[in-house]
Amino acid sequence: MNHLTRRTFLKTSAFAAAGAALTARSWSQVAGANGDVRVAVIGLGGRGLGSHTPSLLRLPGVRIVALCDPDTDALERAKKAMREKGAAVKKFTDVRELLAFPDLDAVTIATPNHWHSLGAIWACQAGKDVYVEKPVSHNVWEGRQLVAAAAKYQRVVQAGTQIRSGEGLREAVAWVRAGNLGRVIASRGFCYKRRESIGKTSGPQPVPPAVNYDQWCGPAPMEPLRRKRLHYDWHWYDVTGNGDVGNQGIHQMDVARWFLGETGLPRSTLSVGGRLGYEDDGNTPNTQIVVHDYASAPLIFEVRGLPAGAAAPVPASGAAEGRRGARSGMDKYRDTTVSIGNVIECEGGRVVTDSYFTATAFDKAGKVVREFKGNDTHMANFIDVVRSRKVADLRGPILEGHLSSALCHLGIISHKLGQAVPAGQLREKIKGNGPLAEAFGRMAGHLAANGVDLDKTPATLGVPLEVDAKAERFRGEFAKIANPLLTRQYRAPFVVPKIA
Repeated sequence: MNHLTRRTFLKTSAFAAAGAALTARSWSQVAGANGDVRVAVIGLGGRGLGSHTPSLLRLPGVRIVALCDPDTDALERAKKAMREKGAAVKKFTDVRELLAFPDLDAVTIATPNHWHSLGAIWACQAGKDVYVEKPVSHNVWEGRQLVAAAAKYQRVVQAGTQIRSGEGLREAVAWVRAGNLGRVIASRGFCYKRRESIGKTSGPQPVPPAVNYDQWCGPAPMEPLRRKRLHYDWHWYDVTGNGDVGNQGIHQMDVARWFLGETGLPRSTLSVGGRLGYEDDGNTPNTQIVVHDYASAPLIFEVRGLPAGAAAPVPASGAAEGRRGARSGMDKYRDTTVSIGNVIECEGGRVVTDSYFTATAFDKAGKVVREFKGNDTHMANFIDVVRSRKVADLRGPILEGHLSSALCHLGIISHKLGQAVPAGQLREKIKGNGPLAEAFGRMAGHLAANGVDLDKTPATLGVPLEVDAKAERFRGEFAKIANPLLTRQYRAPFVVPKIA
C-alpha cells in the first residue's frame, strides 16, 4: 500500500497495483514479521465481536488495531469492549477506508454472506491477509474469484471452517480414509436447528438509524427492508444470505466432503424442501434435503428448522435463542445423538460427530471402537501462517472453503429452479434416487409431526443439476437456466472483479 495514495485507493476500489506489495520476501519489512501482527475485524455482530475478537485477543503477538462496521451502534459497542480489554482501536464504517489504513497486516471478515468474497478480494488486493467467515461466498463464481485473488496477490486466506483445525476431526478423517471401517457408503450432514418464524410485515420497514444502509447492502441490491430485523435475519433472505444450507450447513457439508476425500464438485445435485410450517418474510428453505452425487459415495445433507413435534418448546419471538437456533427439542438422526453434526456410514461401521471437535467410531454391532477429541485452533493457525508464509500449513485453505461453499450454492440453485409437488407425486418422481427417497420419507414424518400436510402445502422438488466439476458450471438439460445463477448482478461500485 506504500505506493498507493489513500485517495487513489478509495477512488478506484481496484487495488490491483498493491497486490504484489507484500510478498513473502517483503514480509520481513513490516511489523508482523518481527513484532505484532496488526489485525482489523470487519463485521461486529455475534460472530465478529463474540468470536473473532476474543480469539485474536488470546493470541500472543497479535493486536487488534481497527474495527469496521456500517452500524455505528455496533461499532461503539465493539470499541468499548476493546477498551475494556486494554486495546486502543480505530473505527471505520467503510471497508475501503479501513483497507487504506497503513498500519494493518490482516483482516478478519464476519459480515453478512453477501460481503464475504468482495471484502476478502479487496483485502487481498490491498496487500492484507484474510480470515473470512463461512460460507466464503454468496455464489459459486465469486468464490472462485476469491481463490484466484489469494493466489495472484500471494495472500494468506483462511476460510472460517474451524472444524478442520480440530485435532480430533483431523484424526478421525485420516483414520476413516485409511480404510479402518472399510469403504464409505454415505457421508451425511445434519442441521436440525430450531428456526422460528421471523414474522410477516405488511410493507417496507425502517432501517435502523445507526446503519449506513448503502454500505450494508454493498454488492446486493439496495432494496427496501422487508423484515422486522435487519441484523441476523438476513440469513433467511436470499439476496444477502443462503439459508441454513449456507449458514450451519457449510460446516457439515465441508466435513462430509472431507471424509469422502473428494477434491472437487459432485457429478450432480438435487434438492427437496421448502419454507414450511409458517409463512413469514424469509424466502430460504427451513426444511431441505440436498443430495450431491459423488463418484465415491453420496453426500447427503438435511436441514430441519421445526422442532421434533408440535409439543416441543418454541422460543419466544425475537429471543436470541430463537434467532440463532437450538438443539433442545429437535429431532436426532435415527438412533444417534446427532441433531447438528455428521454420520459417516461405512462398510464396517460408522463415525458419528455431534460436536465440532470430537467424534466416535462404532463397528457394525454398535460397539465403540475409537474416540477422537480435540480443540479449536483455527485462528491461531491463521496467525501462524501469516507469520511463516507457508500457505500449505493452513487448516482451512480458501480452495477448500470455496468448494464446500459451492456445495451450498448448488443445492440452493436446484431448489430455486424447482416446483412445488404434492407428496404422492414427489415420492413417485424420486423413487429411483435411493438416498433422497429415504431421507424424504423421514422428512415427511417430521413435518407431519409439526402439522404440515405436504399435499396442501407441498415441498419443492428441485431440478436435477448435472455438474461440470472442472469448469464449475452446469451442463445438460437445465444448464441454460441454471448457469446464470452461478453469479449475480452486482451493484456499483461494489462489484466483485474477475481475477485474471
